Amino acid sequence: MQTHIQPPGKFSLSFKELWQYRELFYFFTWRDIKIRYKQTSLGLLWAMLQPLGLMLIFTFLFARTWPIATGNIPYPLFVVAGLLCWNLFNSAVSNAGESILKNAAIINKIYFPRLIIPGSAVLVAFFDFLVGLFLFAALAVYYGYPVQISVVLFIPAATLLTLVAAAGLGTFLAALNIRYRDFRYTVPFGLQLLFFSSQVIYPLASVQPAWVRYVLALNPVNAAVELFRAPLAGNAVDVTVVGIGLGVSLLLFVAGVFYFKKTEAIFADLA
Repeated sequence: MQTHIQPPGKFSLSFKELWQYRELFYFFTWRDIKIRYKQTSLGLLWAMLQPLGLMLIFTFLFARTWPIATGNIPYPLFVVAGLLCWNLFNSAVSNAGESILKNAAIINKIYFPRLIIPGSAVLVAFFDFLVGLFLFAALAVYYGYPVQISVVLFIPAATLLTLVAAAGLGTFLAALNIRYRDFRYTVPFGLQLLFFSSQVIYPLASVQPAWVRYVLALNPVNAAVELFRAPLAGNAVDVTVVGIGLGVSLLLFVAGVFYFKKTEAIFADLA
């Protein structure tokens, strides 16, 4: 007796099926985390050393050589807050975009919801982000920033917004890369452009004229950074920037998952 597994006739996230295979999220995520830090002397410290190293470089270049006004936020803390959001987005998009190609052997052998693969790649990036938060907390204590209740609201909101945008773009790239292999080589360049349009090393409020600032707000990382830095800046946020970023994040998620679900039936043939 043979069982024929067919894709759903209409677009569906298949939450019920994803829940049934929830243990695979843990398996793929934990496997990738172990591979990432296997046989490394410093282990999880690498998740803090990367933003720390970049922070030192940017601080030397911009805080010492070309000063950038960051209000009442010390520049090192300003940069680390931006880097944490950016690294989460960058790592999640990069890992998710390559995830289907890297797991082609598994896809060709067994059936499971394919969304689990890019989803677990996003969770690996989220794990690194959680480790990096210790660096942010240590710097906040060093510069004498008190613990505020608003942190409970703004930082989770910034994290969720980043994850939604990264998951959407990552799943879209995962499906696109499996069909057009040359496209994967353009992703690093695109992410570099997004980095320089993100308010990681400069405040978006300093960009003039205002319409350019709102064009840059189409980069969802800017909204996430705006929320992440809010407790440091007295809970002040640019509502327009956050609104634009939220809209783009949701659009990326819906479009990315939609394209992924529409093409996943041919993954085994193309992988």
